[in-house]
Amino acid sequence: MVIVKLYNTLSGKKEEFIPIVPGEVKMYICGPTVYNLIHVGNARPMIIFDVLRRYFTYKGYKVTFVQNFTDVDDKIIRRANEEGASSDEIARKYIEEYFKDADGLGVLRADVHPKATENIGEIIDMVKKLIDKGYAYVSGGDVYFRTNAFKNYGALSRQPLDELEAGARVEVSEAKESPVDFALWKASKPGEPAWPSPWGEGRPGWHIECSAMSNRYLGKTIDIHCGGQDLIFPHHENEIAQSECANGSKFVNYWLHNGFLSIDNKKMSKSLGNFFTVRDAAQAYGYEAIRFFMLSASYRSPLNYSAESLEQSAAALERLYTTKGNLEFLMNNGADGDMREAEKARLGELAAYKKAFEEAMDDDMNTADALSAVFEMVREINTAVANDPTKAFAGACLEKLSELTGVLGLLYGKKEESLDERVRQLIEERQAARKARNFSEADRIRDELKSMGVILEDTPQGVKWRKA
Repeated sequence: MVIVKLYNTLSGKKEEFIPIVPGEVKMYICGPTVYNLIHVGNARPMIIFDVLRRYFTYKGYKVTFVQNFTDVDDKIIRRANEEGASSDEIARKYIEEYFKDADGLGVLRADVHPKATENIGEIIDMVKKLIDKGYAYVSGGDVYFRTNAFKNYGALSRQPLDELEAGARVEVSEAKESPVDFALWKASKPGEPAWPSPWGEGRPGWHIECSAMSNRYLGKTIDIHCGGQDLIFPHHENEIAQSECANGSKFVNYWLHNGFLSIDNKKMSKSLGNFFTVRDAAQAYGYEAIRFFMLSASYRSPLNYSAESLEQSAAALERLYTTKGNLEFLMNNGADGDMREAEKARLGELAAYKKAFEEAMDDDMNTADALSAVFEMVREINTAVANDPTKAFAGACLEKLSELTGVLGLLYGKKEESLDERVRQLIEERQAARKARNFSEADRIRDELKSMGVILEDTPQGVKWRKA
């Protein structure tokens, strides 16, 4: 296997990726709390780590990818009360909406999409372990993690425990031994969903859910855990503490986090009115343009979302589709027969762009440089097929383009366009007029088609059309 380097948040440096099991990758990504439509900030980790998964698969690894749903939470309960529905109804509704947007963004379904409510037994078992080992305690029906008992607490976020304690709020619950202790299990309140437990009716805390689900579906120690930068503290820090204390083993080998997304150079906030759902952005620019935009910079860097950046992404994407469409046309209308020697040589030269693409991806998933390699290859392809290529050569070029764009999850959005019978008839009439050298009639038909939103292009291989 080729060396892939990843930036590990825990060590603060790029490290060579060495899987626990040779040839296999176990990945866990924190999914959404399902109480609303996902916003454009949510889309970044979804897309970025979908690409990482695709790349490992492309390199020959067997990838097991788990992404959870938090389907019981204060926000869900609040939304349920607002809409006069049950928490379960709200969760099911927004899980369905999530998949609509995820599918639109080209994000592959996880191997497992576990829900917190489907893993209550596993959560209770893990809490029991922590209590039995002295890492947790019961207080008034709640269960808290004894943070002071885990000596490495704060290693991921680089916040020493003594500093966290010093900075903790004074007005802390008297139920807690320390202000930095966090809830593993919450006693039930009237009107809230609850499950029976050894400590009384209640529901799980947020952090323990991911630990229990990761443990169930991937094992005690996993290769990669990823998510947004905002999850480093306290969520991922708490996951490490409770998982390692419960299992007595290292939880995650590589922690990956994407940078923040700002809106017009301002932090995304409902109060500022710059909070955009993926659904709204997709209606304006298309889902695939959002995906392209998210890949246009290093995943660890801050990224600024704006109308201009989305428009630029849509335009760049269109250039890729134009090349793809041209190659598909040439595959059907180019010269028959085997590839020419010059074409074979040209095809061999395209390998350099694939090499540049893979070198970029091997270097901490540098999608910006990977995209640059794709566009350089596209320019070379456009030049190579300009002079009456063979069908075989056009097909081979399309295969190379599709290989790299497939790793990035691009060129999936446009469906093959079709012509209605009247347009098809006009194109045939124009071809007949050109053959008869009746160029004025051919021009008239071209103009009529243009008014109907159909643009024609005459090529040595025949007439091409596209919708304006």
